[in-house]
Amino acid sequence: MRVLHVITGLAAGGAEHQLRLLLRHLPAECEVVTLTNPGTVAEAIRAEGTRVHDLGMRGNRDLSAVPRLARLMRAGRYDLVHTHLYRACVYGRVAARLAGVPHVVATEHSLGEHLIEGRRRTRGVRALYLATERLGEVTVAVSDTVAHRLTAWGVPPTRIAVVPNGIDAGAFRYDPAARARARAALGIAPDAFVVGGVGRLEATKRFDVLLHAVSALEDVTLLLVGEGSRCAELEELARTLGMESRIVFTGEVTDVAPALCAMDVFASPSQEESFGLAVIEALAAGLPVLYVTCPALDDLLPDVAPGARRLPCDVDRFRDELSALPATRPERLPPPPAVEHYDIARLAGKVGRLYASLCPDVPSTVLSPRRAGFTIPHSHTKGRDV
Repeated sequence: MRVLHVITGLAAGGAEHQLRLLLRHLPAECEVVTLTNPGTVAEAIRAEGTRVHDLGMRGNRDLSAVPRLARLMRAGRYDLVHTHLYRACVYGRVAARLAGVPHVVATEHSLGEHLIEGRRRTRGVRALYLATERLGEVTVAVSDTVAHRLTAWGVPPTRIAVVPNGIDAGAFRYDPAARARARAALGIAPDAFVVGGVGRLEATKRFDVLLHAVSALEDVTLLLVGEGSRCAELEELARTLGMESRIVFTGEVTDVAPALCAMDVFASPSQEESFGLAVIEALAAGLPVLYVTCPALDDLLPDVAPGARRLPCDVDRFRDELSALPATRPERLPPPPAVEHYDIARLAGKVGRLYASLCPDVPSTVLSPRRAGFTIPHSHTKGRDV
């Protein structure tokens, strides 16, 4: 089975890393095309043996991308096209139909309550999304929460399959040596108490809440992993709060595992998430977690992540919770059942079976196909699953 994955860009980001992980485990011959920005994740995917095409799209309204993408699809004679992220879903579905690709699947990674990939959910955005969604067969939601949002937006439930994001839990296993190396590289003292956050430095992530909370605590260092349009604003806020010496910005990183080893507690004040992958990775690293919203946990039973505590997005609450931790210096926790539930190999198997259900006559190494809508039960879920 030949599959082409179409994604908007391949700089560091949750959807981009998720595609990279998925490619390692899918029972199909895969290639990738990025519409724009073939960054660090593109390099990593190529290094792992998957071909990456760069379409060189010049902007959101570069309509010449459609025929160019269609030509690439015709030349590749793909059995299935799988699109990721809003722009790639819109352009990729249209191009796939023009190219005569038999089957089209999309994954919805970033549909929030009010935003989709940082853009407002306007009538125009919704109309374009729904019009092109009809050109595909299945839209994969990365959580029950996203599935409900898709349905409320107008996507028929019969066209939605829930396949959560996944992680390679072993890659995040705590390593004291990696902790020491990471702290030395970041200029963090071995005995410092470190509060960490991971994600794009954008307004919706609410890292300003962490800055205010940590600024009120003595001898606590804040480590922020990621980059984004609000980086300069957060740096200025750190100077205003007088905590320049107690905050570290890493910028874009390809591998967050060493940074998680360097932390003592993980905090996610984001109010709008489609999944919350960073929270699951932090739990895999054995960190206690404070979070505001994480559909990956909210969609499971409450006892599957005992190391995670949900808080309102409030500076005082984060400050109070964090203030109790440095004196006790929490030990690393065993990965909770939630981590096992989101094992990438198991979830890639679900995607493979979805492919097989759409292409029953195409040889592959997946298990015997079942039609879309099949159920694979798991004792930890409280919602529906694919």
